[in-house]
Amino acid sequence: MGPPATRAQETWRYLGSRLVTTVMIIFGAMLLLFTLSSIVPGDPAATLLGPQASPELSAQFIREMGLDQPVHIRLWRFFGNLAVGNLGVDVVSGKPVASLIAEAIPYTIVLTVSAIVLAVIIGIPLGIFAATHRGSVADNVLAFLSVAFIAVPGFVLAIFLLLVFSIWLDWLPVLGTSRSGDLLDEFRRMVLPTVALALGWVGFIARLVRTSMLEVMGENYIRTSRAYGLSERMVTYKYALKNACIPTITILGMGIGRLLSQGVFVEIVFARPGLGRLIYGAISDRNYPVVQGAVLVVVVGFVLVNLIVDLSYSAIDPRIRPGGGALG
Repeated sequence: MGPPATRAQETWRYLGSRLVTTVMIIFGAMLLLFTLSSIVPGDPAATLLGPQASPELSAQFIREMGLDQPVHIRLWRFFGNLAVGNLGVDVVSGKPVASLIAEAIPYTIVLTVSAIVLAVIIGIPLGIFAATHRGSVADNVLAFLSVAFIAVPGFVLAIFLLLVFSIWLDWLPVLGTSRSGDLLDEFRRMVLPTVALALGWVGFIARLVRTSMLEVMGENYIRTSRAYGLSERMVTYKYALKNACIPTITILGMGIGRLLSQGVFVEIVFARPGLGRLIYGAISDRNYPVVQGAVLVVVVGFVLVNLIVDLSYSAIDPRIRPGGGALG
């Protein structure tokens, strides 16, 4: 047997395997998307040009989209364009799909990151409080509210918040984004979409942190820390919370995709531009190049976020390493 692999070798081996997995996931997702786009019922020409379009114009449109070619040729052309970074051209506006995505994605990133940050800032302290006050009235109230937030869909919360704070109370702007570039106005317009997207995750993170904290607080090293006379505050925040946050980080990484899907409805309710609204409009119009390009960006972002989450484990808990097992 050869010498044992060093930590660096294990890390590079892990990164290589994850890179291969990432490429396979992206390839599989795009192959599935292309297949679904090919078999979905409906006539793209009739949808985009209208029922009054002449047969000649419809035929020209079909040729420009490449839909008159056999499936295997379209598939080969599709992946060939992806290999050189060409996401295609929007059949409606004639603009490159990449430019449309570049215009929409900053709004989606800001909304998603804002929702995650808000959920973490509120959810983790609530989970810690519930764990350190187990069985109390406050713990039961937080449990009820957490389940309620999780159960209510994001778009229902969005409509409720819109009616209450924009229509009835008139505290916040109703729809859209700031046109004047005023940062304060944009912040006020971001409040309701961010809260609507984050509330469900506030409840989920609070319950997850509470459960993880209670499990960690029963570990031997926590009892040993208390036996050495460390303060309860140090035991809770320095030792227990650090390990209890690992499941939360995992869920947050996996939840990016769910946040993006919920963000579609939130962007529609609040009339905000973004990647979700772009995909929804493209699907409605049978605008296949935009759908394929935008979904590709979502898939790549989702995979990369999960890769970053996996690599962050060892930084949070040194006992965890890419090769598996605990460090001796």
